[in-house]
Formats: sequence, structure tokens, C-alpha cells
Amino acid sequence: MKPSEKPEYLSRNELQEYAMTAIYDTFLYRKLGIPADVEDIVSSLLETDYADCDYFVKAAVILSLKHEEEIIAKFQEHMKNWLFSRRNRLEQAILMLSYVHYFYIDPNVDKAIVINIGVKLSKKYCSPNDFKFVNAILDKVLNR
Repeated sequence: MKPSEKPEYLSRNELQEYAMTAIYDTFLYRKLGIPADVEDIVSSLLETDYADCDYFVKAAVILSLKHEEEIIAKFQEHMKNWLFSRRNRLEQAILMLSYVHYFYIDPNVDKAIVINIGVKLSKKYCSPNDFKFVNAILDKVLNR
């Protein structure tokens, strides 16, 4: 689809993918030693002014950065033989997105829905068996 044909409405699944991509981009910029401009990342991905960007995408990125240390610590508690930092960045972005969605953006969302989204994203963007890890770790971490 050409940008000029881009629909005005984005589905929740599309917004989830944009949020994951924006979080991933912030991780990538950091790894490259480049300051991440959240407004630029989000507005570039959604091809619109930042003020007009969807709240969910903006909140997912901002809350992931704001609570990054806390979130990583929660995941790390349940990773026996792994380090969060050793997981691939796409997987990290999916886990961050899932955490902020469940605990900060929509505290009424069902845990199974958030896990399902994480699994779908990992099946689409990660290695073939990564979804199993994503499913297992989210099931342990996403508890209110």
C-alpha cells in the first residue's frame, strides 16, 4: 500500500506492531550510541505529526523507557539461565510492549490477550521457536 493510500484507521494489531517497532528502534539507537528521539521515531513510523499519533503507540514507547530498569528486573527474576540483555532486541521489544500494555496502559486487559499478542508478534518477527519462550516468560511475569 502506498503512503497516500494509508487508511485513516489503524487496527489494534497494526498499532501493536508499530509500538513494538518503535520500542525496538529505541533499543537499536541505544546500541549504536545514537540518542533516540521518541517523537521522531513514532511520527516517522506512523507517517504523521507526533501530536496526531495514536496514544497507545506513544505510551508504549515512553512507558517502556521510563520503567525499563524495573521491567527488565521483573523479567530477569524468571530467567534462570538467561539474561534479558542476551535475548534478541525484537524479543526484548515484544516483552517490554507486553509488560507496559498489561501493567500501565490498560490495567483491565486480560492476561491471555496480552500473551496472545506477544506470541503472535514473536511468531511473525522472531526465530521459529522464540514464541515458546515469550509465552512462558509472559505467563510468569504478567501477574497482578
